[in-house]
Amino acid sequence: MRQGTIAVVLAVGFAFAGSTPGSAATPLRVQLSTDVRSTNPGVNRDSDTDAVVLHMVEGLVAYGEDARVKPLLAESVAMSEDGLTYTFKLRKGVKFHNGAGMTSADVVWSWNRYMDPKTEWRCFPEFDGRNGLKVTAIEAPDPMTVLFRIDKPNALFLNALARTDCGMTAILHKDSVKADGSWDKPVGTGPFQLDEWKRGEYIQLARFSDYANRGGKRDGYTGGKRPLVDHVRFMVVPDSSTAKAALLRGDIDIIPDVTNADAQELKSNPAIKLSVSPHMGLAGLLIQTRDPIFANAKIRQAVAAAINGDQVVAAVTEGLGKRNNSIVPTLSSYYKSPETKGWSYDPAKAKRLLTEAGYKGEPIVMLTNKRFSAMYDTAIITQAMLKAAGFNVSLEVLEWATQLDRYNKGNYQMMSFTYSARLDPAQSFEAIMGAKDKQPRKVWDNPEAQKLLERAMVVADEGERQKLFDRLHEMFIDDVPMIMLYNGLKTSASAKRAEGFESWSGSLSRVWEVRLTN
Repeated sequence: MRQGTIAVVLAVGFAFAGSTPGSAATPLRVQLSTDVRSTNPGVNRDSDTDAVVLHMVEGLVAYGEDARVKPLLAESVAMSEDGLTYTFKLRKGVKFHNGAGMTSADVVWSWNRYMDPKTEWRCFPEFDGRNGLKVTAIEAPDPMTVLFRIDKPNALFLNALARTDCGMTAILHKDSVKADGSWDKPVGTGPFQLDEWKRGEYIQLARFSDYANRGGKRDGYTGGKRPLVDHVRFMVVPDSSTAKAALLRGDIDIIPDVTNADAQELKSNPAIKLSVSPHMGLAGLLIQTRDPIFANAKIRQAVAAAINGDQVVAAVTEGLGKRNNSIVPTLSSYYKSPETKGWSYDPAKAKRLLTEAGYKGEPIVMLTNKRFSAMYDTAIITQAMLKAAGFNVSLEVLEWATQLDRYNKGNYQMMSFTYSARLDPAQSFEAIMGAKDKQPRKVWDNPEAQKLLERAMVVADEGERQKLFDRLHEMFIDDVPMIMLYNGLKTSASAKRAEGFESWSGSLSRVWEVRLTN
């Protein structure tokens, strides 16, 4: 790989050799709070990883700005009358980073690789039948046509393909893997391609000069996606204060997610542009219902009564956020009056429930991390509230990678946690719901609720879906497998020279259609 501009990491920040802001040699520099976990789409990932990888790879369909699924690598999508066959007509002239033209054979190869359990694709369970959707066959009748066949109608098939945590079910060239089938690097169709990854410091992408831009305005992950800079360097800067200082010095161009406190400070700086957008992510406290203490529903209900959600959200978001106890995001068209009903702050009720449950001060450990300040602040504030109600709660502060591993294994009592945005309520519920025996990371394991979710994934009628989501919300509030607190706010800060960068409701940062000016 070509060597990029060398970054010299100093105790006080960053300096770059041989370049000045706005020069041709200067990459667009974007902060990452943590290094990417891999470059393998939808495998060993987190939200920072998704944000980087989705600049290099693309899927057949993608979410638009309005949260609707639209064609991306597909020119068009058609569903059969019985809802069992989806026909994708591929766009002509799309090239992979190695220069090869994309055909239906690449779609079939990519799909078969995802559906090989050895790939460990995060979204394998979404398509093998265990969550209600099963792809029974994929066919390529000609070089520019692909057919997917499913076992029964499912309203979320296209949504599942477009999910960012699934790597957008990216279409890859077979050169992405080594001769033994192990992962090498993404040879995708995105506007940027992998240039250099210096682990723990930065991952740099290069402009893909043969990118087949769909055109039009920027529209979520589809629409206009021109790469307007030669290189993008995603720089690992875990500490928010260090990142802010680097932005003010001109050593970083974009901080995709600034703390609310830093936003208050930066908004008066004429050299900095703030972009604020609500999104559909979920933030709150996870509760392990299989823990001997929390298996008792009354203790979980006591947690809900002990927490003043309005105060927590106001403190964590610097007054910018709004409490939402529903898994249905407030931006969703399905967020109606029933979803506004949540838990009431009632410390006396919490103490009474603890007494009725026979809780005698058994120790409870809440996991958190300092990598993401909102998670840490949430843990600090809720710990104090729980202690005041009679809980014996201590905090265990972990590295983010360690906490994520504990989450995936279901190895915790409580933790402060956030989920990246899902743009359909059924997907938001699916993120937390499922059988723990099969997927330990799942939070809510309720067979009756699962049946309702499976129905919501099949039906297309909005009125029927609304009733299903209303009932799921009601059951969620009763079961308390999680203390849902608020949907996220994405506040980004960028130097004025990073022209065109904006936050959006999809949460993840996008640097196509962004240019550097002097």
